[in-house]
Amino acid sequence: MNNKNIRTNNKNNNKRNRQIIITIVAVVLLVAAVVVPRLKAVGTADNAAADEDIVINKSEITETAKFYPVKIGGKNMEILAVKAGDGTIRTAFNTCQVCNGSPRAYYKQEGDILVCQNCGNKFSMDMIEQQRGGCNPIPIYAEDKTDDGTSITISKEFISANKELFTDNWKTK
Repeated sequence: MNNKNIRTNNKNNNKRNRQIIITIVAVVLLVAAVVVPRLKAVGTADNAAADEDIVINKSEITETAKFYPVKIGGKNMEILAVKAGDGTIRTAFNTCQVCNGSPRAYYKQEGDILVCQNCGNKFSMDMIEQQRGGCNPIPIYAEDKTDDGTSITISKEFISANKELFTDNWKTK
């Protein structure tokens, strides 16, 4: 092969390589445009209800606490719902008055109790919505929600009026 043929083959190969790279980049960008927003929407505070009522389907509530993330005015909040031993559905804000300044002022379920992630206080599921004050989830009483028999609705106005219960750095550490 002479030098001219080698240069022509190299130019063709370089052109083909550039086309392959451009195609790969285009495919990666397309996949990123489709997949990244979906990944972001799953399991993050960005998936929280924002500026809308929270509607809890009562048939979905069991003895395992269910947490409903909410974002109001850029502030992350959470409402929890659980079926108590007497069969009633109890609701509360997932924070407490005592530990409120801490980013760890929230509860996780361990068996049939909720445990404060800041101080370790243990709180019975049956006491949710029955007691206010101290280190326990802040109740959302019957007068603060609407129960139509199949669902419980907590208004965005009520949630917004209580956003100061949550610190700006809540559940960040």
